[in-house]
Amino acid sequence: MFTMALKLPSRDLIASFDSSDVDLADAQTLPPECYTDADFYEFEKEALYYHEWLCAGRESWVKNPGDYFTTNIAGEPIVVARGRDGKVNAMSSVCAHRAMLVAEGSGNTRMFLCPYHHWAYGLDGKLTGAPAMEKTCNFNKEDHGLTRFAVEIWHGFIFVNFDLDAAPLAPRLTDVSDAISGYDLANADGDKPDKPGVFPWNWKVMFENNNDGYHASKLHQGPLHDFVPSDLAEFPEADPADAGFLRYNGTLHADASFNATQKALLPVFPNLSDADRNRMTFANIPPTLSLVMMSDMVIYLILRPTGPETMEQDTGILVAPGASKHPSFGHKMEMNMVAAMHIIDQDMHVDELVQVGLRSKFAPRGRYSWQEGAQIQFNRWLIKRYRDAYDRLTSPKLTAVKGAA
Repeated sequence: MFTMALKLPSRDLIASFDSSDVDLADAQTLPPECYTDADFYEFEKEALYYHEWLCAGRESWVKNPGDYFTTNIAGEPIVVARGRDGKVNAMSSVCAHRAMLVAEGSGNTRMFLCPYHHWAYGLDGKLTGAPAMEKTCNFNKEDHGLTRFAVEIWHGFIFVNFDLDAAPLAPRLTDVSDAISGYDLANADGDKPDKPGVFPWNWKVMFENNNDGYHASKLHQGPLHDFVPSDLAEFPEADPADAGFLRYNGTLHADASFNATQKALLPVFPNLSDADRNRMTFANIPPTLSLVMMSDMVIYLILRPTGPETMEQDTGILVAPGASKHPSFGHKMEMNMVAAMHIIDQDMHVDELVQVGLRSKFAPRGRYSWQEGAQIQFNRWLIKRYRDAYDRLTSPKLTAVKGAA
């Protein structure tokens, strides 16, 4: 998916990442242009989105054969569907004829019919019908299906990869999987979120905010958050080659949850360890999925950039299996969400103003507190992929191919 017109970052910018890829005590934040520059965003799509595993949604959104939903990640329209064989498929929703989208929204269908010229596709993306094409030379339906993507299901989340040769996801998430196994997320209850939120900031601003334990006791100080103090933050080591990383934050009492009582109101996930019940766990699978995990509720964020300074996000809730069937569930969830939305509103206000600040000619490359250990893990994850992409795109072999083109 390499674009010939792609403008690569300067060597100086790539070299400047070195100071963000050192020990936390010595590190600087990433250069501001990584959050604002249109050319860098195009490079980032090649470095991250065209080759990494991207969370598209939950497997429960396509429970039955024929169920489908659509999404758009970094400008690429995607349709996810469960086939008659029970397999989950992910494809480009761009018609192979004239680029009309063959699917919108979500629902259940026998096939995807392009409304423009009625080319028909199976739930696996294969072209099954193309009216009035019998006079077209050398036209074979087998060659004109929807572009298929790699699919992997991880803890009930559907991941897609545009790169069919990409290494599998799960083997690079063993530490994260072990840490969250008690939540049994594959079987957790949770409805499909409504319309995604649309936000005027770079996706990394959102991802960093969700990883930032440093601000919790400052921005969120008060009875809705003081039981999760910043000085109880922990940052397990992670290999930048892995697909994700963790952050823990200890709580002042067991089964802490975001509501006015500070305690879990919903049924606790039944398989949690004592350690799980005395902390909040933040599991991150960049660039698209971030999990905030409490004893009775998991908030998941599916992040999708729409430009260098804009993004949209699905925000969903998962609870213990069967919890949503209890008669008092709606009332208790409402109590949780009143507190959660108060905290989220504070974060949104900060995210918007951080993006404004990043545009300034005076935007700094700041220093980190020890309570920002997850930020250095995120930096290392990003920088490895930025460097790998830069090296790949400036390799003599690729340069020769570009010259020949």
